[in-house]
Amino acid sequence: MVDTVIFDWGGTLTPWRTIDYRAEWRSLAAAVRPDDVEAATDALLAAATQVWADARDHHRSATFADICRTAGLVVTDDHSRAYRAFWEPATWTDPDVRPLLEALRADGVRIGVLSNTVWPRAWHEEIFARDGVLDLIDGAVYTSELPWTKPHAQAFAAAREAVGALDAQRCAFVGDRLFDDIWGAGNAGMRTIWLPHSEIPSDQAGHSVGEPDAVVHRLAEVRDVVLGWR
Repeated sequence: MVDTVIFDWGGTLTPWRTIDYRAEWRSLAAAVRPDDVEAATDALLAAATQVWADARDHHRSATFADICRTAGLVVTDDHSRAYRAFWEPATWTDPDVRPLLEALRADGVRIGVLSNTVWPRAWHEEIFARDGVLDLIDGAVYTSELPWTKPHAQAFAAAREAVGALDAQRCAFVGDRLFDDIWGAGNAGMRTIWLPHSEIPSDQAGHSVGEPDAVVHRLAEVRDVVLGWR
């Protein structure tokens, strides 16, 4: 019996958006170093590329502050507003999410979130609150607060602990990535549901591909899968 469903965030609870990573970091560089934008962009992009390579290959986590520090930049909250504004169009929650979470909760299912992210918790909670779903999440784990990223088993264990789920076999994980999400959650003993609409860049693919227990083509279908397992 599945009594807990834990979701990935980007590409799962939010529809996939292809991001120009140089433009991402240039938005911050322009705010921090307006007199030397391209050099600052180069430094930020190099730091971020290494962080995500470490997450992919060694499952080590990092933070937004770590990236800025490695790039040799002192970034204030005012500076980060430009960066967050760049990302804002890609952060909107899928319209299926609130009705799905309400239905799962009505079924007695606990709801969790586990995201590979360098962003602080507050940024994510502001997004969920803006989109009217924060109150439906029983527990969330952001890898910026952990030593590990998905697919490390300890990241999934932390997510289960956050929602009070002791038995991995009673949990399902929903994600868009066959390595981080499906392979990782499966190895952690959880059932897995794949949402296969994201265009994962080749340099973000890991060393293994997981075999999902179920495949859905929109989030609204997750409830039927879970009910079938109950």
